[in-house]
Amino acid sequence: MNWTFASLLLLACSVALAQTEKPAAPRTAGQVVDDWIANTETKLVAVAEAMPEDKYKLAPANGEFRGVRTFAKQVKHVAAANYLFAAGILGEQPPADAADERGPDAVRTKAEILKYLKDSFAYLHKAVATIDAKNVVEPIKSPFGQGTEGLGGTRLGLAAGAIAHASNHYGQMVEYLRMNSIIPPASQ
Repeated sequence: MNWTFASLLLLACSVALAQTEKPAAPRTAGQVVDDWIANTETKLVAVAEAMPEDKYKLAPANGEFRGVRTFAKQVKHVAAANYLFAAGILGEQPPADAADERGPDAVRTKAEILKYLKDSFAYLHKAVATIDAKNVVEPIKSPFGQGTEGLGGTRLGLAAGAIAHASNHYGQMVEYLRMNSIIPPASQ
């Protein structure tokens, strides 16, 4: 009986304390989107770091894989697209070497590619930090030439596009790891 009474008393005190705490401040649209960007970044960077440098030139060759990107080109493509999405959100001109979605030719080593990827996410974080309640769905020009329709018609649309695009390539990059008997970091 004492245990039951003590448990009920503890539960009542917990409920009372929870009710006296101040509710969390509402989050902005930019903060919510930034959490998704950070989650995507964490997974992608981990996969890029997990692949040994000598495997960065790997491109699947068996079956219907003609013309697919190497692992290095996958990473650079995601980074270049991040720059395009972020520039669109900010209303800025994207870096010239990102326009073709391949990234700079001078970026070749694993360390250089990782830096390019991380820098692209830093730029994307900067961009989504500008998203607020007033501009979240305001029509903007897409960096992909689609005007204000479809993907990129709003800041939220571009941010969602960046997340979806990076996630698509994350899945492909995971397959490259598995082809080399490497367990993806998120699965360990």
